[in-house]
Amino acid sequence: MKKYWILIVLFFIGLLISAIDPHDYFTWLLEVFPGILGLVILVMTFNSFRFSYLTYMLILVHCYILFIGGHYTYAEVPLFDEIKEIFHQSRNNYDKVGHFAQGFVPAVIIRELFIRKAIVKKGYWLSFLTICVCISVSVFYEFLEWFVAIASGQSAEAFLGTQGYVWDTQSDILFALIGAVSMIVFLSKYHDKQIAKIKNGVQ
Repeated sequence: MKKYWILIVLFFIGLLISAIDPHDYFTWLLEVFPGILGLVILVMTFNSFRFSYLTYMLILVHCYILFIGGHYTYAEVPLFDEIKEIFHQSRNNYDKVGHFAQGFVPAVIIRELFIRKAIVKKGYWLSFLTICVCISVSVFYEFLEWFVAIASGQSAEAFLGTQGYVWDTQSDILFALIGAVSMIVFLSKYHDKQIAKIKNGVQ
């Protein structure tokens, strides 16, 4: 149990640091709320369905991506401003890291649920349906951003982080797709080993 508590402690350390003098607290709350909600759900379901430790670690990494985006806003992360200058990019592309993770990490979660709940057998359909669910999650998030923009007006500009890019929504979904596919291609075998440990009573 100690290793799970370490993840929770790291979560709150990241959350608290991100809350220190952020760009603005409205944007901060919008960006970190999915991570907070995710923590609540994972804690509530921990005894009834315990994910592999790999999955929990990747979720924590995703939360840190959210915390950084919440603190600086996705359009103003300093490191990616430097990358923008070095490679002569037209915008700060930290948001694409977030959307890549929005495909990669949910793919791990969905794939594990599909396998351990015996919803889909291993094979091409498992990979295809995992990717489809991840794309659906990405599309839903884009609808959510749209709703926030309508409800909040100008105050949601930092949350959206489009930076004037007309194809921002489409490219966000594309990066989520790339993230989901990357997880399937590069992590499936290792993920299977982690799931096998759970089935063998090793966690």
